[in-house]
Amino acid sequence: MSLRLYDTGTRSVRTFEPLEEGRVGMYVCGATPQAAPHIGHLRSGVIYDVLLRWLRASGYEVTFARNVTDVDDKIIAVAAETGMPWFAVAEGNQRVFNQGYDLLGCLPPTIEPRATGHVPEMIVLIRRLIEKGHAYAVGGDVYFDVNSWAGEYGALSHQRLENMRPTGDTPNEDLKRDPRDFALWKGAKPGEPSWETPWGEGRPGWHLECSAMATKYLGPTFDIHGGGVDLIFPHHENEIAQSRAAGDGFARYWLHNGLLTVDGEKMSKSVGNVVLLPDLLGKARPVEVRYYLASAHYRSLMDYTDAALAEAVSAYQRIEGFVTRASEVVGAAAPSSVPPAFASAMDDDLGVPQALAVLHETVREGNSALASGDRDAVRAHLAAVRAMADVLGVDPLSPQWRSAGDEDLRPVVDALVAVALEQRQAARARKDYAAADAIRDSLSEAGIVVEDTPQGPRWELKRS
Repeated sequence: MSLRLYDTGTRSVRTFEPLEEGRVGMYVCGATPQAAPHIGHLRSGVIYDVLLRWLRASGYEVTFARNVTDVDDKIIAVAAETGMPWFAVAEGNQRVFNQGYDLLGCLPPTIEPRATGHVPEMIVLIRRLIEKGHAYAVGGDVYFDVNSWAGEYGALSHQRLENMRPTGDTPNEDLKRDPRDFALWKGAKPGEPSWETPWGEGRPGWHLECSAMATKYLGPTFDIHGGGVDLIFPHHENEIAQSRAAGDGFARYWLHNGLLTVDGEKMSKSVGNVVLLPDLLGKARPVEVRYYLASAHYRSLMDYTDAALAEAVSAYQRIEGFVTRASEVVGAAAPSSVPPAFASAMDDDLGVPQALAVLHETVREGNSALASGDRDAVRAHLAAVRAMADVLGVDPLSPQWRSAGDEDLRPVVDALVAVALEQRQAARARKDYAAADAIRDSLSEAGIVVEDTPQGPRWELKRS
């Protein structure tokens, strides 16, 4: 089966056919860093990282662009509230975003363009639109004329122009030809950042930047544009309008991930239910958080609860437990090709839940092979499990999930535990079970769990 993806524009699952054989251009709307990332932002980061990994595993060379909206009304508002410079607000929060992505094992984008670094490209795009009669300058602002694109505007969100509300995106609404026209450029205001243009000083509108940056790095027509469902309208609708009105083909497939709620409610500062990464790391390790965020289908609404996270932790630890035990028996078998059933699930619109079912079934079969002592079967299952886990970014043997501090201490702990286990084995051999149990209890109190297996005792640190 070839890769098929749900395209928002056609409301259908389409066979993925890249513009250029063997190559994929992918653009994903990244952060507007007015605050630290919450769990919804992180879910989006993990989702598109899984897509990136699957495209690469499928043999594609991927150019992945993820933008940063580092000048915006919200950033300027936070700067005014806190007294910090607007650029300090954006830079500080963007660092936290990138730390979160890194901590959850997200591969870096090929390019991470910032809006403030692409004003010349935006000016060129505005000029093209004005020359084609799709934009106009008035009162220091520049607007896109939606009526000039009336036959196409609303195609992505499946809305009719006459049913749309005014945008309300500038204080100069009375200067617009139509209240639904949206701002490409906003005239300068006292104390706000601004750049010089042929239409006066000002700053970019929200939508303009993505069209300018996507086409700069991926070309006038590219393969995939992604983002959250909350961006379909107006952001992505406006991107399509201004790009295609200017003469660019723009994105050929539109992917949108579902939102995330908390205990059935939308996250909100006023409600006090915003979940940040530090909140999650008090309950699970980074790899377990990643497993949880990747586990639901990307288009589904995901409702966070502590119980759901705990279930994901247990599920991941079953994978980790098999990989650990199997690698002790046969060595760290390199990842192989993924099983056909896993590939079929991933090719079916990134069916991660079905892919995880294949992964866990392979873990169960691997555990049976361990119990029977079939080393060849153990090795084969371990290689398959690692291959599938690698696609999802959760391979327990990946260096990403191995703490350097733990590795430095491991030889010392190994030696100490080995002595204790030898004493325990000697006590069992002489049928002094009380002494053997006492040694095991002492290890348990020290945070070390001992498991008796057909290959002999093995140990691991307790999970918090």
